[in-house]
Amino acid sequence: MFKNDFLFGVSLSGMQFEMGSIKDLDDRTDWYKWTTDKMNIIAGIVSGDRAENGSNYWNQYEEDHSNMVKYGMNAIRIGVEWSRIFPESTENIFAKIERDGDKIYNVEVTEETISELEKVANMEAVEHYKKILKDLKNKGIHVILDLTHFSLPVWLHDPIKVQRKGLWNVKEQGWVSTLSVTELAKFAGFCVKHFDEFVDEWSSMNEPQIVSSLGYLLVKSGFPPAYPDEKAYKLSMINQAQAHARAYDVIKKYTDKPMGLVYSFTPVYPESDEAGDCVAKALDFYNFWFMDMITYGNVDGETREDMKNKIDFIGVNYYTRAVIAKDENSEEGWTVLSDYGYDCEPYSKSKAGFPTSEMGWEIYPEGIYEVLKFLNERYNLRMIVTENGTADSEDRVRPFFVLSHLNQIEKAAEEGIKIEGYLHWSLIDNFEWAEGFSKRFGLMKVDYETKKRTPRPSLLVYADIIKNKTTKHLIDSVFYMK
Repeated sequence: MFKNDFLFGVSLSGMQFEMGSIKDLDDRTDWYKWTTDKMNIIAGIVSGDRAENGSNYWNQYEEDHSNMVKYGMNAIRIGVEWSRIFPESTENIFAKIERDGDKIYNVEVTEETISELEKVANMEAVEHYKKILKDLKNKGIHVILDLTHFSLPVWLHDPIKVQRKGLWNVKEQGWVSTLSVTELAKFAGFCVKHFDEFVDEWSSMNEPQIVSSLGYLLVKSGFPPAYPDEKAYKLSMINQAQAHARAYDVIKKYTDKPMGLVYSFTPVYPESDEAGDCVAKALDFYNFWFMDMITYGNVDGETREDMKNKIDFIGVNYYTRAVIAKDENSEEGWTVLSDYGYDCEPYSKSKAGFPTSEMGWEIYPEGIYEVLKFLNERYNLRMIVTENGTADSEDRVRPFFVLSHLNQIEKAAEEGIKIEGYLHWSLIDNFEWAEGFSKRFGLMKVDYETKKRTPRPSLLVYADIIKNKTTKHLIDSVFYMK
């Protein structure tokens, strides 16, 4: 069984959930500019759906929080939109920076710095976020607050400029530039002052390797800036690690509450024994390279003391696995195979016989157990599953998805692995980035015209597990879908 204090809840993000009408528009993010660009729409890079037609959490948060309580949930991860609070640049707000070239060792965010930030902040947005957070606390919901979830202010990252003029010819380079490192530290200081009384745990960012790999390596993914450049990939990974570390320092200066990071982890399996010696390299690429920077301080071939032990808990996002084969023609020596993991036919079965989601992602629940196990062994830190879910507008596979993954998490918890919570992605349908509104991840269906929320059957499965603190009464009675 799960312990009595185990956290059950959901995760949401800013841009994907907040907007629901033109009056609450936040058009100052890189993602908004990217998804509304006419050339991107014509080329089919993005759907053409507009985030302002979304699920309207900004105004219906009380209803959503009440639904959480109704179905037994006690935890949430949400984000604040950096661009809502600072639609214009904060670069000229002074903070003492200790650096050596691109190495940022410290960003000193003082009370004076925060006071100056308040003069340029959108305090109306700040007060609205406080209302949302107060409502969560009044309902007894444990809050993990993200400083950023994919989207950046357009003054930090302008992906259309990058596309049109070239990455190295523009200032707004996103995580490729160390400006994002220093400005996130300032933003962290501002947020901890204004929101800490409502927050239980902090997180700096969401899935940094997804931002880097889909933005600069797998450029047909629909992620901005879709600019193929291995140097940019490496710089953006290192700068996100530096940004997390410097934000961690600032947060811990003002509060003793835990500070973590949310990362998408991928277990790796060889299709045959021939690829067995490649698994370690693939695991490092997907999982350990970034995490080792903020735990052991291993950054680009050197050990940096300023980067060591900059994390109190790991936010574990898990969706599916990777199956690899040996490939002597590739630089890495291995390649990811189709018909497994993220590259399957929608609503079908993978090559291994596992069901797939509406996104074509293989449903492989055993993978989350493997992830929790190897993270526990390598880092020995508290863990919370901060995202786990499936695109399934018809709710065909989601009931099984929820049950099977929580069964594997329960197994890990009973073995003594430090897993303390599960946050499903997500409570309601959302704007799924380049895919727009076509992919539905919600335990509750959203009618985007009326904004009405309707429970799906999978929500009842989740509520039953929460109520009984176990999956065992259900798992033995279901037909395993392989």
